[in-house]
Amino acid sequence: MTDASAQTQELIRAVTQADSPARLIAAVQKLAMAKDRAGISTLIAVLGYNNPTAATIAVKGLIQLGQSAVQPLMEQLDEYNYGARAYAIRALAAIADPRALDVLITAAATDFAPSVRRAAASGLGSLHWSELASQQRQSAQAKAQKTLLSVSQDPDWSIRYAAVVGLQALSTIPDLTQPIQAQFEQMVQNEPDLAVRARVQLARARAQTGICT
Repeated sequence: MTDASAQTQELIRAVTQADSPARLIAAVQKLAMAKDRAGISTLIAVLGYNNPTAATIAVKGLIQLGQSAVQPLMEQLDEYNYGARAYAIRALAAIADPRALDVLITAAATDFAPSVRRAAASGLGSLHWSELASQQRQSAQAKAQKTLLSVSQDPDWSIRYAAVVGLQALSTIPDLTQPIQAQFEQMVQNEPDLAVRARVQLARARAQTGICT
């Protein structure tokens, strides 16, 4: 065992053996700062702890670990704890690896937890599409667009809002612009929620100037 991995194992033990919320937060912070792939599974486990501060730190640590965290996040997605699942989806959305496309689509379209659906929908349009081959990229973008257009009609205003965020990012892709702008036009006319309508108007303006965020 190298010195680096031995140190990481000590950090992992500090997380698993923490006997107070404060000690847990401090231990997770140190593990996240180590940026060692050996700590990924432990950081994912923290997402399910009843400690939002520690979970938020773990999310940031996983995002910093980037692509190496994607497969473990997908494999260890918690089917029973929707809070943990929402944190994991937030991390996947922020990393933006297109390998997570199907996970994000399923979460945005079918998860029972609004927090999970919002995290997935808002990030679904901003994946790193350039990492896919051309034909695969077009198919993936079309799947994301179809999902978000559907989700933008959800009964929950907060999920519609998140879908608009995702659609805004996709609307800068020439082949997808027209149907998204048509949906935005319809939402400006028919959207009952003021916050969602304002976000649609912002998305339209930013899409016209090529701003994705």
